[in-house]
Amino acid sequence: MASLRRLLPSCSSLKGLNVLRGEARAELGGSFRGLSSICSPEQKVLKLEEDWRSEHDGPGLNDEIAKIRREFDAAKKSFLKIPEALKEMPKMNPKGIYVNKNMRLDNIQVYGFDYDYTLAHYSANLQSLIYDLAKQHMVNEFRYPEICMNFKYDPSFPIRGLYYDKQKGCLLKLDFFGSIEPDGCYFGRRKLSRKEINLVYGTRHIGRDQARGLVGLMDFFCFSEACLIADMVQFFVDAKLEFDACYIYEDVNRAIQHVHRSGLVHRGILSDPHRYLVKNGEMLHFLKMLKEKGKKLFLLTNSPFYFVDGGMQFMVEEYMDCGDSWRELFDVVIAKANKPDFYTSEHPFRCYDSENDTLAFTKITKWNGPEVIYFGDHLFSDLRGPSKAGWRTAAIIHELENEIHIQNDDRYRFEQAKFHIIQELLGRLHAAVVSSQSEGFKSLLEELNEERQKARLIMKRMFNSSFGATFLTDTGQESAFAYHIHQYADVYTSKPENFLLYQPEAWLHVPFDIKIMPHHVKTKVGVYGVGSRHQVLWWLLFKTSRLLTENLSKPALM
Repeated sequence: MASLRRLLPSCSSLKGLNVLRGEARAELGGSFRGLSSICSPEQKVLKLEEDWRSEHDGPGLNDEIAKIRREFDAAKKSFLKIPEALKEMPKMNPKGIYVNKNMRLDNIQVYGFDYDYTLAHYSANLQSLIYDLAKQHMVNEFRYPEICMNFKYDPSFPIRGLYYDKQKGCLLKLDFFGSIEPDGCYFGRRKLSRKEINLVYGTRHIGRDQARGLVGLMDFFCFSEACLIADMVQFFVDAKLEFDACYIYEDVNRAIQHVHRSGLVHRGILSDPHRYLVKNGEMLHFLKMLKEKGKKLFLLTNSPFYFVDGGMQFMVEEYMDCGDSWRELFDVVIAKANKPDFYTSEHPFRCYDSENDTLAFTKITKWNGPEVIYFGDHLFSDLRGPSKAGWRTAAIIHELENEIHIQNDDRYRFEQAKFHIIQELLGRLHAAVVSSQSEGFKSLLEELNEERQKARLIMKRMFNSSFGATFLTDTGQESAFAYHIHQYADVYTSKPENFLLYQPEAWLHVPFDIKIMPHHVKTKVGVYGVGSRHQVLWWLLFKTSRLLTENLSKPALM
């Protein structure tokens, strides 16, 4: 009994004790009476543990274990088919706008947009293009082995919001509180076990000193970067070559930056726009609606103007009247903005006069404060910077739409209900039993943990076989990525044109029952005896497991 040992003096200190006070004897239930005066300190501790166990592993404890066992056995029978209660559950809108901070759209007079992955929608082929161009640069310029040219981008491996440890070479998925997800730590392409995580980090929680060695992979271009980092690490591991994890990150990051800054990826996209860009008439409809309502529009991007111009012409101009230009939709277009420094810079803008073909410095209108909302996909360049500048922010997260579709699926909800029923039973078992050596306890604990792990694995694979969902960890906690969205995004959605579903004068409110992320379903606090801080589909639990336990308490019909 570890808890009892902590309450007693150490063995060495027991040697100096001649007698124990009468109060201590009374509190321990007279368990000292059977101790011989010649017993060693170790024997005394073992005797105390034996007496304590016989007192606490009594009939009452066994009854509680048996009750939880009956509930678990009955729950397993209900797991054989998807319950009807699932059909009654409300479903979240994959194209909805989810609110972290209240916002009145009638107060918003200026709408700003990033270009990449905000106004511009890309196909899945873009990640392979970036990966291949960066890989070629590493081989040709950084002299990585020629065999690396055989690497292929794996779209099933990375998700957004991972961290790379530059000291240890691991890709990590962290939860809301900065702890490593047990099944979300990869060294190269190999997942580390929990034992290996403990050996490498000592604990799952990332402390402040360790956090300094982590870099976040937060925007949509990070998919190719994360995959290339893992592939390079795996190459050195397989080749049994020593390597510096920090240098691998720096080389991959430099290659990715080169691909963008040199224009390689821009020219590749424009050379075959049908392969990489997605035409978007809804976006044009949204921008026109804003103009008709008298709103000011600006485009603010780090990409060069020729790239933005070519992409916008391809995506929207076929939906416009003959002779109209996408430029007429915006009051201001700022290219090569150098975000996030743009938001704090005092330098004037360099403005290109297309009619006279000249460059000139000029000042533009100083839009600021809560009348401005900025749409972007990058947590730090597009959200943290504008937020600190006093603008309202809208995060564009394309994978949100797919994740909500999965969360709405009855199969996912079924597994989630199973997971939380088991979690509830485990919590009750641990609360009732501090420790027990009985076979009934051990068997029940093992089965509950096994069923919980099965449900976790099934849910994880519905999203991503390696890292699971973007917003949630396998344990049901919000991810670190969700934490940043909660911190820096006033609202978030999958596409800017989803705002067409709302009136321009709408008031966007944080739902009353929200604790962290508003696109996760929650209901009233305390249903089924657990607080609402967990990501629990409480309403489903009330319809299934609650009714189940109530039925178990009824007398059996003879």
